[in-house]
Amino acid sequence: MKFQKNHFIDRVLDPGAAQKIERTAFWARELWLLPILILAALVRVYGSTASAIWCDEGSSLLMSQYSPALIWFHSAHDVHPPLYYFLLHLWIEVFGNGIFSVRSMSVVPGILTVALGVWLVQLIATRRAAILAGVLLALLPIAVRYSQEVRMYSLMGFWLMGATIALVYWVKNPDRHRYLVIYSLLMAASFYTHYFTGLCVLSHWAYLFFMRGEKPRLITRPAWWIANGLIALLYAPWIPGLIDQLQHLEQLKVGGDVGWILPVTRYSLPSTIWQYLILTDGLSLKWPLYFSLPLAVALVAGAVALRDRGPYKFHVLLVTYTFLPLVVVFLISWITPLLVERYLMFSALGLPMILAIAIDQIERHFRYVAIAMLMGILGVELVGLSNDYQVDDEQFDKLVSYVNEHYAANDRIVVSDLFWYFSYVYYNKTGSEPLLYTPKLANGTSGRPNSYGFGTLVDQDSDKIYLDSLEALPGDSTRVWLISNSEPPDDFSSIPSDWTKVTELKVGDTEVRLYSIPPH
Repeated sequence: MKFQKNHFIDRVLDPGAAQKIERTAFWARELWLLPILILAALVRVYGSTASAIWCDEGSSLLMSQYSPALIWFHSAHDVHPPLYYFLLHLWIEVFGNGIFSVRSMSVVPGILTVALGVWLVQLIATRRAAILAGVLLALLPIAVRYSQEVRMYSLMGFWLMGATIALVYWVKNPDRHRYLVIYSLLMAASFYTHYFTGLCVLSHWAYLFFMRGEKPRLITRPAWWIANGLIALLYAPWIPGLIDQLQHLEQLKVGGDVGWILPVTRYSLPSTIWQYLILTDGLSLKWPLYFSLPLAVALVAGAVALRDRGPYKFHVLLVTYTFLPLVVVFLISWITPLLVERYLMFSALGLPMILAIAIDQIERHFRYVAIAMLMGILGVELVGLSNDYQVDDEQFDKLVSYVNEHYAANDRIVVSDLFWYFSYVYYNKTGSEPLLYTPKLANGTSGRPNSYGFGTLVDQDSDKIYLDSLEALPGDSTRVWLISNSEPPDDFSSIPSDWTKVTELKVGDTEVRLYSIPPH
């Protein structure tokens, strides 16, 4: 933007002071994004190390320890594509594996996604709407939460926001094929990050299908089909791994990697909106409040879409991007439960942008209504951030630190479940590899994990880490640490009668017990 000289300032002040004021005004206009990004960074960094690494994060960290070739192999046996793990592997090589470092791998794309959101809104609305969108995006609770986890959801949001911007540029300039090349690369990267990327593609196709204009519909253009063909071509190397996963769904169900999602109910849609905004399902609220906010959000989104008089209907695109994935997953979930709010975090990013556009439009006619609406949304987001920053008493790292401090030579460490095992491996400083307790199931079959899902990360070391019974501990063991759920029934149901309990420590829902073992 070319800076226009203010002659009034020149007349009132001396030239030196006038120039300083003009320079300040110039940079204020040009650097308005900076405070928004600082805000986004502060709310994501704050509390990012407060909670302990949990199971899914631990699995990400264990996966990242492998070579790129083995990451590809194990991801093909897991439920997620490999790109995030590749990048985490490189990130750790550069910045180390401290908790702040590994979670920063999600903080950074989370901040950059806020910048992309501002960019997108400025393309399709006003600068004021873009500023409002930036503030609301910076504080969006679900985005903050998953910018603080060692998982791929923040990165997925970054890819898809970028791809949507590229689509907007192409719609405005359909003869500029470079935008479609960028679109294809970003979309392929997202497909290699998470399978729910397909829902974003669906929303883009739906937008182009229904968009009308004076020119021929863009969805019929060969360039659009070639771009999607390029995405498929780039993704082709992963297709065999995806097919193999689909062929082994039963093995994935056994390990609890799939099949754990709860069935949907009539409350699932409004509860998901509450999850986006306050990180709880809202079911504890009085029913008028519980239904009123999601309904208000839906009505505002509908109004923004219907009032779009632009030639490209970009507000419709934004509403489609935000709500179509949610509706599709909700409908599919009546057959196969798939509705998990973190899988849809990328589409939740559209919600603050829609609300910002609505506030900007309302302000032109009803200023105080717009201000009240903005304050209300900010209040809801602050409640969500407060929920995010709350740290429960289930701080698994304290339990592991206790073992690290009191560990002695020839001690053995046995963890009752993979859910705790991955977290334990991250915090373990004893130099002794923990064992995974794998007793036979009630039906007499093996309790060992199979080679799919989480099991792929440990199955290759089965001879070293699986322990089918406590009596099978190595003969030189003098003491054993048992890590398990603290709630009944006891994960270690058959502790040998000649073992003597030395000490125990409960932390939240977990506990560690130290037993001395008589000489064999």
